[in-house]
Formats: sequence, C-alpha cells, structure tokens
Amino acid sequence: MNAPRIAVTVGSAGAAKGYDNYIARVREANAEPVIAAPGLDATAFLDSVDALLVTGGTDVDPARYGEAPVPELMQPDGPRDELEIALIREALRRDLPLLAICRGHQVLNVACGGRLQQHIPGDGHRAHAEPPHDSRWHDVDVHEASVLATLIGAGRRRVNSRHHQAVREHMLGEGLLPSAMSPDGMVEGLESPSHRFVLGVQWHPERPEMSEASHDLFAALVAAAREARLAAT
Repeated sequence: MNAPRIAVTVGSAGAAKGYDNYIARVREANAEPVIAAPGLDATAFLDSVDALLVTGGTDVDPARYGEAPVPELMQPDGPRDELEIALIREALRRDLPLLAICRGHQVLNVACGGRLQQHIPGDGHRAHAEPPHDSRWHDVDVHEASVLATLIGAGRRRVNSRHHQAVREHMLGEGLLPSAMSPDGMVEGLESPSHRFVLGVQWHPERPEMSEASHDLFAALVAAAREARLAAT
C-alpha cells in the first residue's frame, strides 16, 4: 500500500515555510504530507487525501462564533478560517481521521458550533515574548477514559504551551468531549467518540521539544488514515 496522504493546513501565505515541524512529523510517521492552502475547494481536495492535520497559527475570527473581537485579538486570517472550517466539517461528515493542534484544536471546536475564550489574562499559556520565543510549560490532566490516554497515558502530563485563546468546558462544540484539562480550567484535549479518529490538543506535539513524547499521536493519525483508506476500497 502506498503511504497515506495527510493534508496539512497552512495560512494564506500558502508556502510550507513555518510548517516544517508538522511536515517532518508526518514524514516520520511514514505518511506523505499534502499542503492545504486557502483557496482550495474543501470537498474536492479531501477526495485526494486520507486524513487531515489542522495546524497552529493566528486567532480565529470571533465572528465565526458570533462574538465581537476583544482588544487583545491577533489579526485573523479569514480565508484560512473559511478553508479549515469547511475541511473539518467535511472530514467529520466523511469520518476522515483528523488531528487538530493548538489553533487547529480551537478551529475544531468552532467548526462544531462551539466558542472560544478570546484572551487568557497573564502569560501562563503564551510563548515567551523575548527571542527565541521559547514555549512555556504547564501540566495537563489526561482523562483516563479517552483516546488521548491510550496514546500518551492518563493522569498528569507536562506539555508545552504557545497560545492566548482557549476552549472552556461550557464552550464545547456539539459532539466533542474534553480529554485533557489544565489546572486553571482550560480544555487542553478534545475528541469525538462518534468518529474513527478525531483528536484536538492545545499544545504543540510537532515541536522538537515535544516530538519524541508525541510520536504516538502522529502514528495513530497515520494508522487511522490507513484504516480509512482500506474501508473506502
């Protein structure tokens, strides 16, 4: 069987630059990355891939979930929002495997009808402001009865953190369950029990400081992609 093809979303600049870590993790898991840039037809594009990886990036436009922007909002990327929401909804409809990371975790929630906390006060979850903008670190509690727990283990885990928006439990999208929480009440993991493989994490497993501990996340995405391809034949 040929290597599974994994769609990797990027911003409106369109180039793969800045997404090297995602591409590297897909290749390490023995799959072929396929860039998904704004302007694509989501339905037609998903005909050519076996799974979807929704990556990190700028803030989601709060108009997508019916709210006005707060002053701390980073400039949204409208075409990217449009593409990723369309890709996620179509992937869910097809039961196509999906891994969503950081912004992707947030877009997944919005695509399912949920909302976001637009800004987390303080610096506990954001990358350091000074170059080289290292990640911050905090604990998460992984729920025992979750897909995430089968991949990284249940209980207390240490993760990197580079975000200022978040999902809260009362903001969850339809059909999504929390699989990990931070001690200060942020939903750090999301999954859908009614799909083959739909998982969101708020941290950055693709980055070098987390990649070794996160190998099984990408391996599981690729394994689910192989399963989905076989089921479609």
